[in-house]
Amino acid sequence: QAVLDTEAKPRPWRVPWYERHVQPCAAELLGTALFTFLGCLSVLEDAGGTGQLQPALAHGLALGVTVAVLGSI
Repeated sequence: QAVLDTEAKPRPWRVPWYERHVQPCAAELLGTALFTFLGCLSVLEDAGGTGQLQPALAHGLALGVTVAVLGSI
C-alpha cells in the first residue's frame, strides 16, 4: 500500500519575466526620456541671468521626480 505524501513542499517563488526584464527597461527608458526632455527644455528659453543654475535645477528636479515615481522598480 502506497503512502500518500500529504506534506508537499512549496515551490520557491520566482520573479516573473516581466518584472525581471521589461519593467527595468521601461523605467530606464522613461527616466532617461524625462531627464533629457526637461533638461533640454530648461535651456531653450533663458530667464535672463540664471546662467547654469536653471539647467542644474531642472535636471535635479527631473532626477528627483524620476526616483520618486520609478524608485520601487
